[in-house]
Amino acid sequence: MPRPYDPDSRWLGAVMHVAFFLLLGGALARFLLRHPGEPRTPWIIALSLALAALHLLGPVLSGPGARSARRRLAWLGLVVVVWMVLVVLAPSFSWCAVPLFYTGLRTLTARASLVLVAVLTLFVVAAQIRLAGRFDPNLLLAPPAVAAIATAVFLQTERQAARQRALIDDLIRTRRELAASERREGTLAERQRLSMEIHDTLAQGLSSQRMLLQAAERVWESDPGKARTHVRGAASVAEHNLAEARRFVHDLAPADLARGGGLDTALRALAARESGDHLTVRVQVDDGGRAPLLPDRVQSALLRIAQGALANVREHAGATTAALSLTLLDDQVVLDVSDDGHGFDPAVLADTPAGLRGHGLPAMRARLRQLGGTLTVESAPGEGTVLSAAVPLESPR
Repeated sequence: MPRPYDPDSRWLGAVMHVAFFLLLGGALARFLLRHPGEPRTPWIIALSLALAALHLLGPVLSGPGARSARRRLAWLGLVVVVWMVLVVLAPSFSWCAVPLFYTGLRTLTARASLVLVAVLTLFVVAAQIRLAGRFDPNLLLAPPAVAAIATAVFLQTERQAARQRALIDDLIRTRRELAASERREGTLAERQRLSMEIHDTLAQGLSSQRMLLQAAERVWESDPGKARTHVRGAASVAEHNLAEARRFVHDLAPADLARGGGLDTALRALAARESGDHLTVRVQVDDGGRAPLLPDRVQSALLRIAQGALANVREHAGATTAALSLTLLDDQVVLDVSDDGHGFDPAVLADTPAGLRGHGLPAMRARLRQLGGTLTVESAPGEGTVLSAAVPLESPR
């Protein structure tokens, strides 16, 4: 199959076209000066013009596609035939073979182009010996040497270009695969983020509403006033959950932070909502008045962690009191959530399959990992639990 035409080699093609016409014009001028008025002169002129016209037609036939390749092969065969006739009539046209070497190498396969180069070289040798009128070893050896050098240089250049194209294709393919991998990782990260947000907002709110409504149902007949209190609490949680859902859809900060006042105020609002008949939540803040200096991402993550920790306390710990402690140091901020519940064995929890552990602690670790922070859980059966989330801070400059 012929080699496809390479648009990047147009400059080399232009050089070869100019060289061909210079050689053709020089050969024709030499013939007319040395052989004026001979019977073959009109044929030489006509064939020279025909060869020039055919050479101008070559770029028009170049292009992609099998039909274009067949047309170019037919064109090349016609050019070679016309040139051979010219060489037979006038040996001085033999050096026009040099640009034809390039044309053949560009048009044919490697094996076919080598055959064409050998045939053209034989014609050049025969024409030069005929033109000299006597045997000359230099004329026998020089044209094959020139043809061999030109062919070797061209084929080596082609191989290097092919390797470069293959390398570029590999780089493009690798870049596409990397982009696809990054998109997949981004999708997984976004799914994890959505999972954490839903767990820390909507799921926890719905769980609180369910517990309050169940409590209201239990005392509905015996203590209507207390039942109404539970229902109002469920309505308040639903209102807060609706605000969280709206902000979650628009990817805004948690509702408690959006109201202003900083992380300490948001933690106190959270503690007030979580405190009830069976659980009392206290808040202690040691920030030296620097809480507003915390980055928004850090405040949002710590508030979500506090929400998740208190949800675990309410649903699993059986505690009566819990405490939120926020400490702002020079190089890090630490949030501690402690309770007086029945506790658990952290080693047993670590061995529990991921699908049975829920999203609470894994979601907290994922949030902290994004911020370069760490999560520590200290607990033992019957001794309560202390959860500590530490996030490093940039040193002030």
